[in-house]
Amino acid sequence: MVRQLFELGVLQSGFWHQFAMTAHSPVGLHPEKFGVVKETEVIGSFANNDINYIDSTGIDHEKFSFGLKKSLFNFMHGICFDYTLQEWFDFKIPKTKIPQHFIFKALQEPEDFKIKPTAKIVLLGGKPFVGEFTKSKKGSSWEMMTLTFHSKKESFTIQTSKAEGVWLKEILQKISVSSSQVFTLQEIKIDFEKQQEDFELFWYSKPVNSLREYGLLVL
Repeated sequence: MVRQLFELGVLQSGFWHQFAMTAHSPVGLHPEKFGVVKETEVIGSFANNDINYIDSTGIDHEKFSFGLKKSLFNFMHGICFDYTLQEWFDFKIPKTKIPQHFIFKALQEPEDFKIKPTAKIVLLGGKPFVGEFTKSKKGSSWEMMTLTFHSKKESFTIQTSKAEGVWLKEILQKISVSSSQVFTLQEIKIDFEKQQEDFELFWYSKPVNSLREYGLLVL
């Protein structure tokens, strides 16, 4: 991804920083959870609070340094973009899982994140059918909600957390085309943040984007 960012001109310079354990970081506060042992406890000023440590995993933290620095030096000079990751290292490394044109495709996506706060939000269609279920993964479970919408031609279902689903169901009734009141994006954001956080993260999520394909209008 770093190579692609330089190749497309998104970045012009950079520097690889190796991990340093600081006193007030999660690792510094609870080293036993991360497999490291403190060598020092005394720290200086807030700006000089690095702690010497021993990594009990035995990993060599310097192992990748030369290859990372060498590749970055070349990228900053606009060359060697066609090298594979393996060519920067003299030991075997895992193959990348990032597609070759990942950054380029991301830059081609529509700029949907620039909706004005004063934009009016209206929902076409009727009320959704609501269902609840419990989702479990790796020993944890949480409540989820489904909202199913029906039109004359088709139906579709979205999934959210229960809290988001309850809020979404209520706000969709308020912004329905049959409602006498018109709401702006800013008003919806304020309403959302009375109960939850990260409105933008929710508003641009996959479930809401699906709604925008099926009748959630931004005017």
